Amino acid sequence: MSVIQIQPLTLEAFAPFGQILDATGDPDKIINQGKCGRYQDRATLDFQDGRAAISIFKAEPRALPYTLDLVERHPDGSQAFLPMYEAPFLVIVAPDKDGTPGTPLAFRTQPGQGINLNRGTWHGVLTPLAGPGLFAVVDRIGPGANLEEHWFDRPYTITD
Repeated sequence: MSVIQIQPLTLEAFAPFGQILDATGDPDKIINQGKCGRYQDRATLDFQDGRAAISIFKAEPRALPYTLDLVERHPDGSQAFLPMYEAPFLVIVAPDKDGTPGTPLAFRTQPGQGINLNRGTWHGVLTPLAGPGLFAVVDRIGPGANLEEHWFDRPYTITD
């Protein structure tokens, strides 16, 4: 079994797969009587034959080391994960290699960070590292299958 070390989630490392959603840097605007910083346009939502929807996911926390045997992708829409609690979660992505996933990468978010996966990005399942595992998810709702799964012949172990 191959071992993958978890790395910090950075803009540069994650750029091929999507965007980080957080409130770093200076806000784009100050609103609400000067009491709120607006960090706008942090994600590129990309949908075919459908519309954007907000769903709520409640996932069971996972423990490390984590066995990665499945990744999936959504060819018809991007997918954003916004945690509704202050704990990190594991983000697993893989580059596309001629229609199948290449070697996965694993990232740990900081509390309060979310991510947006580009359309068609291979990724692991939702993997909270602590409870309650509650997320708002912005993704495509529409006709047709928007899910491809890939099971690895040899699982990976994700560890610190």
